[in-house]
Amino acid sequence: MARYKVAGLVVMAAFYVAAASADVVIETVTVGNPGNVGELSGTGGPNPDRVCGAVDYAYSMGKYEVTAGQYTEFLNAVAASDPYELYNGHMWGNEYGCKIQRLGEAGGYAYAVESDWANRPVNYVSWADAARFANWMHNGQPVGPQGLSTTEHGSYFLNGAMSDAEVLAVVREADAIWVIPSEDEWYKAAYHKNDGVTGNYYDYPTSSDDVPSNELVDPDPGNNATYNNSNWTIGAPYYRTEVGAHENSYSPYGTYDQGGNVWEYNEAVIGSERGLRGGAFSYISGSMHANIRGNAPLGERYYAGFRLAMIPEPGALAILAIMVGLRVLRQR
Repeated sequence: MARYKVAGLVVMAAFYVAAASADVVIETVTVGNPGNVGELSGTGGPNPDRVCGAVDYAYSMGKYEVTAGQYTEFLNAVAASDPYELYNGHMWGNEYGCKIQRLGEAGGYAYAVESDWANRPVNYVSWADAARFANWMHNGQPVGPQGLSTTEHGSYFLNGAMSDAEVLAVVREADAIWVIPSEDEWYKAAYHKNDGVTGNYYDYPTSSDDVPSNELVDPDPGNNATYNNSNWTIGAPYYRTEVGAHENSYSPYGTYDQGGNVWEYNEAVIGSERGLRGGAFSYISGSMHANIRGNAPLGERYYAGFRLAMIPEPGALAILAIMVGLRVLRQR
């Protein structure tokens, strides 16, 4: 039996996987107010303007960025061999890496994360890595080689996609459950004032129109984020704060760190690159502003990570889980 876990909810789906599942729990918050109005975004940056934030359905957004500890579980589940390069050596070897280490030889790889980094966001991941993680979550966290039942099909059909052209062509499947947020889903969860179907938005994802401070203090007074304001929020060796460390600096829907820590991927295609939002630990405060539509090449970057969303709300998850199970059985 495979398990989907959402903010304490466990839904059992009637299908089988090759081996026991991992145990990654993605906490989520509900983003309601379906049918809200969007707002023009992009006016402060180099990318084309578009109206962002309008979403006509309720969904759930990851409360936190995916952490190095969660990504390590993923690697240990599916990357004993790693044909699709889910692991990047900079995770361990670079000063800014998230301190995931690979041990052993191909076919028997194992992964470990240093304890002080386990609850900080993963980085040195690509958009395709994030999509494969989403597929793994969609499929019930199976253990086994990278393939159609683990990383290559589910919320996205990758089937070995590695080139820029192949990855740019990947789109969300109609029955997707765990996903990389669309730009609208990400934007709404970060900036919308959670006041009905309005087009009212904050400038920053800390429930504020004022520039956040980059201080890490306890207790957190609110409106803080992890970024570089000519000084680090937290310097070497960590650079990134633990997810949710700014405990009172959440968005109106209850997400943390949508501003700062790491830029987060969304599904937008901007030119030959994928969309990013929210700024990072090494960027200035302006990168967190609602009018900045970021983008990045399709490789793995020190400043980039991700969070997941779940479509639709948990109430419909059981039906979709059974649908996924039937599809997995057909593939076996």
